[in-house]
Amino acid sequence: MIGLLQRVTEARVEVAGETVAAIGPGLLVLVGMEREDNTETGQRLLTRLLSYRVFADSQGRMNRSLADIHGGLLLVPQFTLAADTGKGTRPGFSTAAPPEVADRLFADLVEQARPRHDPVAAGAFGADMRVHLCNDGPVTFQLRVNPGSRASG
Repeated sequence: MIGLLQRVTEARVEVAGETVAAIGPGLLVLVGMEREDNTETGQRLLTRLLSYRVFADSQGRMNRSLADIHGGLLLVPQFTLAADTGKGTRPGFSTAAPPEVADRLFADLVEQARPRHDPVAAGAFGADMRVHLCNDGPVTFQLRVNPGSRASG
């Protein structure tokens, strides 16, 4: 599972012109589900997202996590993040989880996040979304958690 996290001052998701999710300061995370991912993979990614230190401490160093600052977490499903871009000029999607599997994995991730952190907001799986954000820094990191591994990224 891939999480492309961006530290934001604010972010929101619109579907058909309506805001379906929004946060203030915190993390916007684009989430790509790969073919071998499972619920446990999502749990490990969530643990990393909540504890990954990308927010400044009193000395201006990235030593504080989302949990430390009680910031917002906006999870957005991003099918194209799991694309194979290793060769050619067109992405391949054989590495991405099938839509019905990815939908369940994303729903599981959001369900796991809500009791562990507040606030949590989520984009709409399969929808044509408009994602608006103000990247703070800019700060952007890619985290990848592979099935069966403890962590990587």
